[in-house]
Amino acid sequence: MTAEIINGNLLAQDLRVDIAARAAKLTEQGVTPGLAVILVGDSAASMVYVMNKEKASKAMGIHSVLERYDADFSETALLERIQALNEDPAIHGILVQLPLPPHIDTHKVIAAIKPEKDVDCFNVINAGLLMTGRPQIRPCTPYGVMKMLESIDYPITGAHAVIVGASNIVGKPMAMMLLQAGATITICNSKTRDLAYHTRLADILIAATGQRNIIKADMIKPGAVVIDVGVERDENGKLWSDVDFPNVKEVAGYISPVPGGVGPMTITMLLVNTIEAAEKKLQEKLQAEK
Repeated sequence: MTAEIINGNLLAQDLRVDIAARAAKLTEQGVTPGLAVILVGDSAASMVYVMNKEKASKAMGIHSVLERYDADFSETALLERIQALNEDPAIHGILVQLPLPPHIDTHKVIAAIKPEKDVDCFNVINAGLLMTGRPQIRPCTPYGVMKMLESIDYPITGAHAVIVGASNIVGKPMAMMLLQAGATITICNSKTRDLAYHTRLADILIAATGQRNIIKADMIKPGAVVIDVGVERDENGKLWSDVDFPNVKEVAGYISPVPGGVGPMTITMLLVNTIEAAEKKLQEKLQAEK
């Protein structure tokens, strides 16, 4: 058996056609979707991510604002910029690129973003709404994974989904979204005993640890769906992922590659969240005018 590849690049391209159409419709109604991205520091990796987001935004007809600050930019000044963007009617989504320098309290910064503009879905209010099954905004990476599963028409209801990695960004919200779709969930972490025992039970396996090749072929149920989220670069700049792709693809039924899998979907769902935030704002305006 050789797994079918879930091509995130192709799926993202299809979704971006719809994003562009929705952005154009909003613009015709007098609302240009706006996304502000803040980068503090000079991390090369963060800069690449930010530039990719800005490029994708502009290509979709989304007004993109990039604010770059030196690593010594103060927490107070950053919070003031966020407050200004919160009040800016031309901005519908605010994203602060993580990680932040150590002198800045990440939790305080995330909490400062208005929930309706929190297009990363990191704010505790949005996290709570997701937990209770009433999400207003969905976290970008898990949202992208759900679209990938939808693209292969995989029956999530009743499936056993195992998530390796319990971060607030991917693991925990991924579990909530799969649970709400009807899956039975197991969440594994760095302290899990006999990880392979759990992964072999998975109909859907989501690997999100950032540990090189932690998922081996003998840890996979034949025919399972394997989504590879975690990535890292070694000292030579080579890209590695959680899944031993060449060997796992001979056991799995479906598998996402790195690169070209979850990555482009994450950026695409950020654009979807920005469009949805702008659409909600327009609806509020129209309701108020009635």
